[in-house]
Amino acid sequence: MQVKEIHYNKKFERLFLALPQNIQNKACNTEKLFRDNPFHPSLRLHKLKGKLEGLWSISIDIKYRIIFKSLEDGNILFISIGLHSIYEK
Repeated sequence: MQVKEIHYNKKFERLFLALPQNIQNKACNTEKLFRDNPFHPSLRLHKLKGKLEGLWSISIDIKYRIIFKSLEDGNILFISIGLHSIYEK
């Protein structure tokens, strides 16, 4: 997986701003790591299944996740961010 550019949808932006500041900071660090090495083990990158098939997930920490879609030419669209329960939304 190549990471050329990362884009954010409105839902992601809204959810990001609602997170506690320390989680926002962790998410920014996670994004930097993802840009540099999307396969870094701490990200726990994996494809999602079921109703979220076609999407991917990376971990911010043990509780928080980012859901994204891999677009053409290495572009990434961050779709959602939050607790593990975001998989159900």
